[in-house]
Amino acid sequence: MPAQKITIEPVTRIEGHAKVTIHLDDKGDVSHAYLHINEFRGFEKFCEGRMVFEMPYITPRICGICPVSHHLASAKAGDAVMGTPPPRPASLLRELMHMGQIVQSHGMHFFELAGPDLLLGFDSDPATRNVVGIIGANPELALKAVNLRKWGQEIISILGGRRIHPIFAVPGGVNKSLQPSEREAILKDIDDQIATTKVGIQIIKDWAVVNREDIDKFAVFPTGYFGMVTPRNGLELFEGNIRLVDSAGKQLELFEGKNYLDIIAEHVENWSYLKFPYYKKLGYPGGVYRVGPLGRLNNSDMIETPLANEEHKIFKQLNGGKPVENTLYYHYARLIETLFAIERVKMILDDPDIFSTDILNTKQDFKGVGVGVIEAPPWDIDPSLLGQGKWPDRTGQFDRVHRP
Repeated sequence: MPAQKITIEPVTRIEGHAKVTIHLDDKGDVSHAYLHINEFRGFEKFCEGRMVFEMPYITPRICGICPVSHHLASAKAGDAVMGTPPPRPASLLRELMHMGQIVQSHGMHFFELAGPDLLLGFDSDPATRNVVGIIGANPELALKAVNLRKWGQEIISILGGRRIHPIFAVPGGVNKSLQPSEREAILKDIDDQIATTKVGIQIIKDWAVVNREDIDKFAVFPTGYFGMVTPRNGLELFEGNIRLVDSAGKQLELFEGKNYLDIIAEHVENWSYLKFPYYKKLGYPGGVYRVGPLGRLNNSDMIETPLANEEHKIFKQLNGGKPVENTLYYHYARLIETLFAIERVKMILDDPDIFSTDILNTKQDFKGVGVGVIEAPPWDIDPSLLGQGKWPDRTGQFDRVHRP
C-alpha cells in the first residue's frame, strides 16, 4: 500500500488549538507522528514597554483555564522588579487563590475532559462521549463534579472579583483582604469537595485495574521530572525551589527559579510553535523532562498534607518506588494534587494571619529585572512571556519582566 498521512484536526478538549499528523509507511506502520501546536506565541512582543504593574492583568489573557497562574507569576515577577516582597498575609491570599484554581482546573480536566473517555469508554459514540454523556450516565456524579469546579472558581471570585482573569495581585501584595464571612463561605462545602475528589480517585483506581493493558502500553517512556518543592522535597505548587530528578528518581538539580536559564534551554522544531525545553547538561533530547501532575509527584518525596500524602505513598509504589512513566497516570496524579489543594485551602484559612490587612508592601527597592515562578495546573502549560526573549514553557510559569 502507498505511504499515507493521517491528519486529526482540530484536537479538542485542550486549551488552545492543535492537530496531529500521523505518517504511515508503505507497510502501514507509523513512521512519524507529530503534535502540532498552532498558537503563535507573541505575548513577549506586544508587552515590551508596558508598565510593570499592568502585566498581572495582561498576561492572564493567554489562557482562560489557568489565568490565575499567569496573573500570580506576573505579580511575583513584579515583586522582584520593584523590590517589594509581599507581606506574609498577602502571600497566603495569593496561594489561596492559586489553590482555588488548581481545584477548578484539575476537577474540570478529570471529570469533564478526561471523564467521558474513561467512564464511557474510548470507543463509545463521539456524539455522547462528552460531558452531556456523563450527565446521562451518572447525573449524581456529574453534579458533584460541577460543584467541585464551582467551588474552586468561587474562591477565585471571592478574592479577585471574578472567576476568569481576576484583578487581585499587584507588585508588592494584593489589593483586598479576606473577610470572616468569605472564609465561612469557602469552608462551608469543603468536606463535600474532599469527598468528591476521593470519589474521583477511586474511579481512576478502579479504571486502572480494568485497563492495565492500555496503561502499560500507552506513552510509557523514561524522562526526567521537574517541579517546585518544599525544603523537605515535598510537593509545592506556589513557592519554593525547583528540583529536577532523572528517570531513576535521582536528583540532578535543585535551584532557585530565578536562575532557570542557567539550567534549561529550548529546542525548536520546524513543524510546531511549541517549544521543547531540556536540561542543558544532558542536551536534547536526552535532557527532556516532564512537568505537570505526573512530573511533580515523581519529583516529590512526600506531600505535607495528610490525605494527599497517603495517596502519594500509593502512587510512589506503582512502579516499585521508581518514577511512574505511564502517561495515563497523569489522571491519578492530578486528583492527588486536587486533594492536596483542598487541604491547603483549609490550612490557609486556619492561619492566624488570614484576616490581616497588612497586604501591600509600598517600600520599593527598584531592581529593574525580575523572575516570577509558579506551578500551573494543566499538563500542557502555556508560558506567560514578558520582556525580551523566549522563555521555557514547560516548567510551570516563568515570567521575566524587563525595565520599561
